[in-house]
Amino acid sequence: MAGSTFGTLFRVTSWGESHGKALGVVVDGCPAGLPLSEEDIQVYLDRRKPGRSRYATARSEGDRAQILSGVFEGKTTGTPISILVSNEDQHSKDYSNIADIYRPGHADLGFDKKYGFRDYRGGGRSSGRETIGRVAAGAIACRILALKGIRVTAYTKAIGPVSCDPARFDADYLKESTLCMPDREAEERAQAYLNRCMEEKDSSGGIVECVITGMPQGIGEPVFDKLDALLGQAMFSIGAVKGVEIGAGFEAAGMRGSENNDQYMYPDSPGNGPSTPDRYHPDTGSQENSGRSGLDVQHSDNENAPMKMSNHAGGILGGMSDGTEIVLRAAFKPTPSIARPQSALASDGSVRMIEIRGRHDPVIVPRAVVVVECMAAITVLDLLMRDLSSRLDW
Repeated sequence: MAGSTFGTLFRVTSWGESHGKALGVVVDGCPAGLPLSEEDIQVYLDRRKPGRSRYATARSEGDRAQILSGVFEGKTTGTPISILVSNEDQHSKDYSNIADIYRPGHADLGFDKKYGFRDYRGGGRSSGRETIGRVAAGAIACRILALKGIRVTAYTKAIGPVSCDPARFDADYLKESTLCMPDREAEERAQAYLNRCMEEKDSSGGIVECVITGMPQGIGEPVFDKLDALLGQAMFSIGAVKGVEIGAGFEAAGMRGSENNDQYMYPDSPGNGPSTPDRYHPDTGSQENSGRSGLDVQHSDNENAPMKMSNHAGGILGGMSDGTEIVLRAAFKPTPSIARPQSALASDGSVRMIEIRGRHDPVIVPRAVVVVECMAAITVLDLLMRDLSSRLDW
């Protein structure tokens, strides 16, 4: 199967199936000398593992990371890092009734027509468990980015019709939120909505928002490998993502140039305080980036440096970072595995009514938050490493 590797210099290869013996990832291109332990990776895997709340699948998996190579005496060696996570609680018999059925909303038909064979147990490579490898690799990427002052933060912006209010952003509550929502009031309404979905044997979609702070200017390539293009590819590679936007996104189509352009101002200009973007801010304040030097991120110490009055561009112009916060959103479709009766196509061409058994998330958004975060980190780190060859002033 082609297409299981992502990245140019920081290369991530995902492997494994939902109901196989294990899943994992091989990370090639991680610099030597990075302090790394299995617990560093486990912190991220715990954020996506099942069984953490009533709004996640009841599948009981420890999802314990095992580092098989690339680390010696607590530090990376510069050689490929192989990470394995065993599957321990597969109920493959739950899928026996759909062995010859193409489930609505799943990749079953495409797999069968492409390969002439498919693993019907939980979706095989199309299962959400495939993201384990991405998260393990993203944990490494996030550690490297943190050393350079770059932080990637994702959270649930909306579940179904319930959206968070930027005015109620609460970073402390985000740490304890069941749905990874930084708005307590919105989470209560989202829980009530999900309870109704579950009672009706249905599911919900939602939106994950991701903010990247501390980015130097000029990261990304100006033509095919634009920063926003590769972030879009990274997000769309997540199975249930059906839409991605950066900054103002689709709202920009309804703006005029005078509204959409992010103009600059001096912060002490009288009566011209910067506008507040229509999103959450994971930190207490923003930092402008005044320069770039490979992976060495330099923040401006000049409080009177010019700053953007808005961020409709989402921190990216011409495919390259402009030094301000990168803001992106990924829209997730509802979980397609629902218990209510549905009509489905059978392999013999007939249409049958089915009820999908097994353990499934009524909403995948809260567990997908860390996946979005990790894929963004992998993308940014790879482009940062590629940027080292763009100039001679190393």
